[in-house]
This record gives sequence, structure tokens and C-alpha cells, in this order.
Amino acid sequence: MTQHIRLAVVEDAPTVLDLTLRAYEPIRELNINFTAATADLQLVTNNIQRNATYVLEQDGCIIATVTVRYPWADPDHFSPYPFIWWFAVDPVYKQKGIGSTLLSWVEDKVLRDQVKAPAVYLATAERHPWLVSIYERRGYRIFYEKENKEEKIVFLRKILNESLYHIIENQEQIANK
Repeated sequence: MTQHIRLAVVEDAPTVLDLTLRAYEPIRELNINFTAATADLQLVTNNIQRNATYVLEQDGCIIATVTVRYPWADPDHFSPYPFIWWFAVDPVYKQKGIGSTLLSWVEDKVLRDQVKAPAVYLATAERHPWLVSIYERRGYRIFYEKENKEEKIVFLRKILNESLYHIIENQEQIANK
């Protein structure tokens, strides 16, 4: 059993779409309106082309995916930190640590070590029965909440590099005075 993590390419879009739709079935059942839950091939293709979409392969098959949206490439970004988006694990591999492996690799190897991001954030529906607590166990903390189409969205941030994070936060405080 060999695992490999890499950036997705456009040719991966049909597989990533299938994986994402199967993984987001519980989200659709909860009637939570996440874009990934009802994505189509064009949306997945655009996501792969515009963002950093990573896939975890096991024995040559894609079994998990996560996208990172960077603030400099996203006009809707309201934070100076990268945003974790469209995180999905093939339901066959749920609760086997696959998602944790992929997310830790992206947080540590890519965002902290390569990009030098002081922090990362993500969002989820407050009413989702387990996602907020899973992310909190991973070190994410709620820093913002907002209503979006009658859904309360919770934004959680994880500090990846404490000293860099404090430098950025101090600079923002000075700029806002």
C-alpha cells in the first residue's frame, strides 16, 4: 500500500468530481448548501486550474482531495491567510486517517514550510454535527461567524508558525490605528 500526495491536474477532474460528490453525500442529506456538494465537472476543472488542489493517491487511485485558495488569487478573500476548501475523502476510506494525513501534509509541508504561511483558515456550517469539533481537535479555533443564505458559517483558523503569526497580527493592529 503506497500513498502519494501531489497537485491535481485537469485530467484528474472527473475522478475528483466523483470522489467529492460521494464524500459530500452527508452534507446534501443535512441540506447544507456547500458548493462542493453539488459541483459539476466544469466547477471542479476551474477549481483545479485556479487553485492549488492536492490529491492523495493510494496504489495509484485518488482517495482524498483538498484545495488551498490563496488570498492573492481570490478576490473574495477576507483574511491574509490561505483558505482550506473542498476537503473530501472517499467514503470507503473514512475514519482511517486518510483525511488527517492529507490535511497535515498540506498544512505542514506546503503552507508552513514552503509558503511560510503563519496561519490557515477554513469554514463550515455551524450546524454540521461533527466538523467544527473535528477541526478544533486539529488545533483550529473559531475566529469569525457570519450568516450566509440563512446558514450560520463558522470560520476557524489554525496558527502554523506562532512567531510569524504575531508579526502579521501586530502589523495589522498598527495599520488599523
